[in-house]
Parts: sequence; structure tokens; C-alpha cells
Amino acid sequence: MLALGKLLELTLAGREPTEKTQLTVDGVRMRWLAEGALEVRPPQAHDNGMDVLLSAGIHGNETAPIELLDRLLHAIARGEIKPRARILFLFGNPGAMRTGARFIEEDLNRLFNGRHENSSGPEALRACELEHLAETFFNQPDRGRLHFDLHTAIRGSKIEQFALYPFKEGRAHSREQLARLRAAGMEAVLLQNKPSIVFSAYTYDQLGAEAFTLELGKARPFGQNDGVNVERLELRLRQIIEGTEPSLENASLDGLQLFSVAREVIKHSDAFILHLEPNVENFFELPKGYLLAQDTSKNSWVIEEEGARIIFPNPKVKNGLRAGLIIEPVKAEAFA
Repeated sequence: MLALGKLLELTLAGREPTEKTQLTVDGVRMRWLAEGALEVRPPQAHDNGMDVLLSAGIHGNETAPIELLDRLLHAIARGEIKPRARILFLFGNPGAMRTGARFIEEDLNRLFNGRHENSSGPEALRACELEHLAETFFNQPDRGRLHFDLHTAIRGSKIEQFALYPFKEGRAHSREQLARLRAAGMEAVLLQNKPSIVFSAYTYDQLGAEAFTLELGKARPFGQNDGVNVERLELRLRQIIEGTEPSLENASLDGLQLFSVAREVIKHSDAFILHLEPNVENFFELPKGYLLAQDTSKNSWVIEEEGARIIFPNPKVKNGLRAGLIIEPVKAEAFA
């Protein structure tokens, strides 16, 4: 197997490869760009015009997606997967990956869309570098652009595998992309309704990619991910890479649950209280009239929405950041 196929091994060891470019026996070019960053380019005659960014490890302790990308890279390096798309593989936060931590100083996935300019430290520098790598990768006109940013969650979830679909003013969410997510094993999709500062929001908003954050289960250490089933996603990624993905036109959305963001719960001060058990799961249902959170005397969140649920509850975030999302169901008929 080509040495560059061992990108994860190089990243965890903090080593730079001696050879920056290698070719497979089929003429697929693998090029090391920076720490944790590898571009894969098919022979020109086999290029189908699709550019695919696959990122994982934005949080260093979310290992199942990292291992998934590692398997795909190994298969490409061995010639078992024959790409027809250009692919950029990114391991987001190498320093945190090496220590098994979520981050070193601050959450990398809250530093995109310019947010890193107001910060300092390793994550701010890395966010800037990842934006540059993505921008350079997606700089060729008239090509398809797709970004899957793969994660696992801090806590359990009543809906284990789900996607977050970013928002951009004037750009509609795509039924075909929802069908792609369903085929990749996503049980639910959260349709966002305002700009965000996560990595997939940057590539969606600024670079014109179809981009998604995928939550695949609960975070576990390396080698302990038997409980995270990514078989459907792995198959779909192989098909996208090889150009054999079944048509998405008229594909079914049956069984896919859709939600929209009703409100953000923002922690304004150290007085913030979230009235939930510490181990509450994502998609926990909230009854109408329930007092979800309180902050200062002027800030409280009482549930008004029908069928409301909570995702990403975290009262320990820094002041000014989101401590949870109140979401509500959306009818799939809207995308018929």
C-alpha cells in the first residue's frame, strides 16, 4: 500500500511524509498538502467532474468517522477503490486527535466563517488553514461540490444518526440531497434557518458546496467503535468516490424525519441554568409549557412549540455561545 494512504498514521505520529506525491497502479494521484490533509485526483480521462471534501476529527475524540476515512484511504491506496471524483481528505484537529481530547483550547467547530479572526491559539490557526484548504480545493469552476463533515456526539441520541443541513439566504434546501442523506443512513435531518459558524456552514455559504454535518453516534476511543454502524454511509461514500452512486432523482424520502430550528438557547452569563438531567439524550421531547432554561431575569426559555425536542444541550459552553437548540418537526411533503 502507498505510504500516503497511511495519512492517519502520519497525523497521529505528527510526521511529514518524505514523498509528498504518489501514484497508484491505476494512475490515481495522492498528494499530501498539509498536516492531516491529502488530495486524491483520478486520471483526467476518468474524472467525472465531482469534487468531494471528506472531513473528520474536527473534534479530536470523535474517532469512528476518522477510522471510516482511514479505511477509504487505505482502499484507494491499495487500488481497491478507483476514484472518478477528486477528493480532499481532512483530519481536522490533529493535536486533539493525538491526545484523545475534544479540543486543545477551544471548540474548532465554532471558529469558521470568519470567527477565527476574533480568537487565537491552535484551533483558530487550524480553522484558518482548513478554510484555505477547502477554498483552494473548491476553486475550479463548473464542477460539482460536496462536503460531508463527519462527527460523533458527546451524548447519546434518541435518533442516533442525523444530519445538519446549513442555511444560506436565497438558497433552497434540495430534495435530492435529502434523498442522498437518507440513502447514507441518516434517520433525520435538521434544516437550519440561519447562518452558522461550523465547518460545513462555511463550505455551504462561502464556497457553494452541498455541505452537511453528519452525526453518526456516540464518541468513543480509537478501536472501540463496534457500536457505531456506518455501513450505509461507507457504501454511499464509496459510490460517490467511484461515480457509481444511484440516481437521486425521484428517490424516496420515506422514513426520513425532518426538523427545523425553532429557537437557539444562548448562555449569556454564569447564572445560566438548564433544567435537564446531565445525561439527557439528543432529540429528547419537551412538553409545551416546560421551563427549559433560565439565565438573567430577562432571559428564560419556555417551550411553546408543538412536538419540540432538544439537541446539543450543553450548559458548560462559554458565555455567548449556544447551549442547546429547540427544534420542531417539518413535514416531508414540503419537498415532494
